[in-house]
Amino acid sequence: MTIEQQVIEQLSQYRQKKARIQALSTYSVGAGITVSRLNEDDQLQELHRKLRGLPSYMYLSRFEQKLESVAHAYMTRYPAGVKAQKQAIPVQVMDPEDTELLKELRRKIQKVIEARGYEIRDNVEGIIERLTELQDLQADLERMDFILSTLEEYKPYAATLLRWIYVEGMELKELTEKLELSESTVRRRIRVAEREYANLAR
Repeated sequence: MTIEQQVIEQLSQYRQKKARIQALSTYSVGAGITVSRLNEDDQLQELHRKLRGLPSYMYLSRFEQKLESVAHAYMTRYPAGVKAQKQAIPVQVMDPEDTELLKELRRKIQKVIEARGYEIRDNVEGIIERLTELQDLQADLERMDFILSTLEEYKPYAATLLRWIYVEGMELKELTEKLELSESTVRRRIRVAEREYANLAR
């Protein structure tokens, strides 16, 4: 199989990959959380990394700032993972108001634990495989869409023709009727459009 054939074979899988993304997105990992939500959480983690570089008063409410202060005052270590963080929070301290704040902090962390399904999730490897597959498929579709958009800039007819075939799934008969051209002419134009796409995708 030539490189051009390989590229067109990948493009021909566009609709199949999109369908697989939809199926993966709804896969439940427990506690009402889906694989697509976990994928969003990856992006939220990136945002969180950026926020950590800012002063907390810029993104925390006044009450959340109080929780942060009391945590800094009483926690001697900051372990990785929400379960370990919850265990590191003292249950009772000398100041009754601080004790209540620490209790609220543990409650908030428990909600995170429950929402993420850490207590019921037992198929971690399967979840990671599905999440990785979802991200790979999304990257494939993004690349194909980018190439089609690039092609559209200088060969709009070719890009439109390929979108009709590979993205919308139009059959040859539909194309000949839509374009009011003979089947042989449409086939020839498709081959030209595919070559243009393949040249960009190499």
